[in-house]
Amino acid sequence: MRKFAVLTDSACDISPELEKKYGIDILPFIITVDGQSYTERKDFTNEEYYDILTKCEGIPVTSQITMMRFEEKFEEYAAEGVEDLLYISINSGGSNTYNAATMAARNFADEHPDSPMRIHIVDSHTYSMAYGYYVCEAARMLKNGADMKTVVEYLNDKFASVEALLSVYTLKYIKKSGRVSAAAAFAGELLGLRPIIELVDGVSATGAKVRGDVNVMPGLIRHALKRRRPDVDETYLVGGTDEANIKMLAKMCKKEFGRAPDGTFLLGAAVATNTGPNAVAIIYHGEKRR
Repeated sequence: MRKFAVLTDSACDISPELEKKYGIDILPFIITVDGQSYTERKDFTNEEYYDILTKCEGIPVTSQITMMRFEEKFEEYAAEGVEDLLYISINSGGSNTYNAATMAARNFADEHPDSPMRIHIVDSHTYSMAYGYYVCEAARMLKNGADMKTVVEYLNDKFASVEALLSVYTLKYIKKSGRVSAAAAFAGELLGLRPIIELVDGVSATGAKVRGDVNVMPGLIRHALKRRRPDVDETYLVGGTDEANIKMLAKMCKKEFGRAPDGTFLLGAAVATNTGPNAVAIIYHGEKRR
């Protein structure tokens, strides 16, 4: 009988190795591409999804995880004897998945007033390994004997300052996703401009622009150096959609930041759907917002 369980969703971009190491349960998103529905983490690897993106004609659509799916999962945990369930969610501002989980938790409490299982739901306010890393940390802390209140407070503290920067080598996919207008994408490609996109509390904004592919990684690092606050938290991660680019960016970051990244990762389908199969990213901590 498990005393606790850690649950998250597949936008976390946690690798299968880390998922297994920390005993994390991951609910997958359903992604529909050109009329074909796929289950993330089951029907394709990240690399296979990048290939799907390069060949698709339409705009892929990601479906939220439903309240019914959460209710089913909560019933399973209760039957297993789980006493404390922690669900760490994708940014609530960009997906109704968080709301589906909270409604399912209320329904479970109403239907099982005598259940000893406590459900704790944390909104990450972010995407990808910006919360996936801390899902792993939460699972590690709980395994080592930390109480749930301490872990939830830890998560809320980290999500109050974590940020992500990403850039892309073509605007084609950002245009398809509607993140930029067709006219802006056309002008950007014509001038060879590449955006440095800030992702703070789930809200994306173009923080800077660089000209040419060769300046993408240096531009990303320069902008991270402006926003990063190692006095708040030194932790940082490097990711992308190409292993060679990830290794190169990690090497450059180590030189500029004075320490190697705490981890590297591949962008999963939820993020890659909007960026395309040609992105690089840095996750770090900035000013504390809450």
